[in-house]
Amino acid sequence: MHFPVQMPDGTIRDVDRSDEILQFFAMKQLDALVSIGGDGSLTIANALHQKGLRVIGVPKTIDNDLDKTFTTFGFDTAVGFATECLDRLHSTAESHQRVMVVEVMGRYAGWIALHAGIAGSAHAILIPEIPFDLDTVAAKIRSRDNEGRMYSLVVVSEGAEPAHGERAILETAEIGHAERLGGIGDHVANVLKDKTGKDVRVVVLGHLLRGGSPTAFDRLAAMRFGTAAVRGLEEGRSGVMVALAFPNVNYVALAEVAGRMKGVPLDCDTLRTGRDIGICFGD
Repeated sequence: MHFPVQMPDGTIRDVDRSDEILQFFAMKQLDALVSIGGDGSLTIANALHQKGLRVIGVPKTIDNDLDKTFTTFGFDTAVGFATECLDRLHSTAESHQRVMVVEVMGRYAGWIALHAGIAGSAHAILIPEIPFDLDTVAAKIRSRDNEGRMYSLVVVSEGAEPAHGERAILETAEIGHAERLGGIGDHVANVLKDKTGKDVRVVVLGHLLRGGSPTAFDRLAAMRFGTAAVRGLEEGRSGVMVALAFPNVNYVALAEVAGRMKGVPLDCDTLRTGRDIGICFGD
């Protein structure tokens, strides 16, 4: 398990500090770790488990991109807020006959955009799993105009990628850090403005999705996950993650979760529902 460390000469090096962590746990007489987080946190947790530390993982990420669990807590809250924003944007988009491009979080998985977009009655949804062509989106907007519906809402994940282009990256990755994404909403808006001649505005929800009052579903999921983690430790479990598998919370091996991302399956029912009701996915 490696961490970026700045050396005396100012350079950044990847240094394995797992032994220091184990020594700290022994010194403080801590016998277990409950790791709460997404893929990065659980990958570290799995590495510590392999070094001999008792570890149980709890899935927490608004992106819902962890494998082996139906959902992660935080996701429902983010989707609920994004959906409310879309509900509000319908009014201003329709009154001004505009196209509103709404950029939401979702680096490599489009769960937030997909769920909020369908629930919020978006007309186009662009997600990382489906390379998009803005000619297709522009055609959808023109089709709505021809039907007398002179406005459109387009939801785009920050990690969505054009079929003939690149993802919008603000900063390249440094050691121990992920690349910084941003700007895809502006790109989509500028191209759609040129292709449709309409007034196009951008709303970036960004970090607003990560805070606020959690939904009842997320509150209950967090409590169920937390108590299941403690219960698992009492039962002698280690190297596992608690996971929601209706109607119960169960345990899956960290090794089956760490380093694996759950993207939107192209044949999933939610995506098919969006297509069936006429939402454009840019393909």
